[in-house]
Amino acid sequence: MFIVKIPLINGLGKTKGCEKSGNAILENIKEIYSSEDGKFIDVSSFDLEEIHVDNSNLELSNNLIFKNSLDILEEKPQTIFLGGDHSISYPTTKAFLKYCKDKKKKPCLIIFDAHPDCMEPMKEPTHEEWLRKIVEEGFPAENILLVGLRNSHDDEINFIKENKIKTLSINNLAEDLQDMCDSIMEFSNGKELYVSIDIDVIDPVFAPSTGYPEVGGLTSREFLYLIKRIKKIKNLKAIDLVEINEKMDKQNNNLTIKLGAKILAELI
Repeated sequence: MFIVKIPLINGLGKTKGCEKSGNAILENIKEIYSSEDGKFIDVSSFDLEEIHVDNSNLELSNNLIFKNSLDILEEKPQTIFLGGDHSISYPTTKAFLKYCKDKKKKPCLIIFDAHPDCMEPMKEPTHEEWLRKIVEEGFPAENILLVGLRNSHDDEINFIKENKIKTLSINNLAEDLQDMCDSIMEFSNGKELYVSIDIDVIDPVFAPSTGYPEVGGLTSREFLYLIKRIKKIKNLKAIDLVEINEKMDKQNNNLTIKLGAKILAELI
């Protein structure tokens, strides 16, 4: 699994600190000696790269991320993008869509998030708008699944309904996690898969250091079960992990960074 750090933030000042999370996660994973399945983790052997962005020039940075992500997707069998906030997912999924079109594959996007990120987008979409922007630019809405929503604006709800984007609520997951995981895997069947993980899908008891924490989320144990199942999907092409705020986490015993490292350890 190729690991790419993308320290981009475009949250109108609300996500400052997320740009440092990639380095913090990689530093913390040194304390995790093996995955839960007993796979030894050797940090020195990681296939690692960083896309160097300029957060004062979002247009330039988005273009740079798009170009580099497209090259990576063409060259590497599987990739993990470490944010940054959720705005990184606009240029990375845009590159994923281009990759799928070039390879004549059906793109599939599964997003774990407490929020739909479907507000009216600006020219360079923020972490609250990126999904709507990518749909408006041609990502097939019928191949998108939103998992774990529990706080959506009216405009976002209307956009989801109008575009017939599929959702699995937090209640769906709570009722039968294993069955819902089966549904998630079935949804991706026959398609090339990109998974986007906003850490706020997890309850703030377990992941407190994020910009918009929402109570009532998944436990860390539930999410680790989900991600282990998803890792087994043969057509999994890329994953991003975003919205972990390293600056905030210093006040929370680095709990969120540690969870990010744990997620990464189970994916590699």
